[in-house]
Amino acid sequence: MREIITLSCSVCKRRNYSNTRNKKKQTERLEIKKFCPFCRKHTLHKEVK
Repeated sequence: MREIITLSCSVCKRRNYSNTRNKKKQTERLEIKKFCPFCRKHTLHKEVK
């Protein structure tokens, strides 16, 4: 029941990473601090469909 999601940078809005998550256990959207190669710093990345 895992689905593939994409993570986009909250600053530049580019889609940088893909990840998987369990739909049943985690119902809210995923937010992780990751490195954005376009901004060249660690920013908040949010789940996008």
